[in-house]
Amino acid sequence: MLNEQASVEKLRWIMAQLRDPGTGCPWDLKQDFTTITSHTIEEAYEVVDAIEQGDFAELEKELGDLLFQVIFYSQLGQEQKLFDFDSVIAAICEKLIRRHPHVFGDASLITDAEIKANWENEKAQERKQRTNIENLSILADIPKNLPALSQAAKIQKRCSHVGFDWDNKHDVFAKIEEEVQEVKDELDADTLNKKALGEELGDLMFAVVNLCRHAKEDPEKLLRQANQKFTKRFHGVEAQVNESGKSFTEHDLSELENYWQQVKIQEKQS
Repeated sequence: MLNEQASVEKLRWIMAQLRDPGTGCPWDLKQDFTTITSHTIEEAYEVVDAIEQGDFAELEKELGDLLFQVIFYSQLGQEQKLFDFDSVIAAICEKLIRRHPHVFGDASLITDAEIKANWENEKAQERKQRTNIENLSILADIPKNLPALSQAAKIQKRCSHVGFDWDNKHDVFAKIEEEVQEVKDELDADTLNKKALGEELGDLMFAVVNLCRHAKEDPEKLLRQANQKFTKRFHGVEAQVNESGKSFTEHDLSELENYWQQVKIQEKQS
């Protein structure tokens, strides 16, 4: 198998060798379901980063790393007689066919709204069957370790599916303005209440996520893009500071702001 052409079967064989109690890798042998979750999250983010950077040579490698995570979990499941790679494949095949009755069945789902509604209904049925709870909360099983922006968007999406949502973007924006005023009220109070201010800031962020969702944008992606834009511009500011011959601390804020504006002008001209 070692000298055979690369395939999923060869990858599964490699994984089995790494976990062999007698001859395997000491690090791989120490791992369990919980210890590799952080690696899975990291690999998923590296896939996203390669896509956003347009680096498809790197994406090929990162997808391989992500696939290996699935192989690793499947090996652990097989060792504990819980599931194996074949059953993982079978489960996703069944799910995709069932969730797309307009492709693999006789259902007539044409619009995006109809397809989305069917998808959410199927997921809701899956949650009920999995828990055997009749009046299961629509917010059940939302992963608690999702990034906060993604978790907020998912909570709002679930609520929207049952009609608990603003009718339009203008109402959502009005809610943001309301939350901004509440933050301002806390900041202007005679005595700063950090707990209350924190709650209001959280409400404001939650409302902004809602606007992103209504605008059909991914808040996590938007904030990553904003982070990247700020980082790029700040590098430009750093370059101008270095060229000035003075350190950051020797500049006042107005000078640094002037550098920042110059960087923005250069962006528009390039």
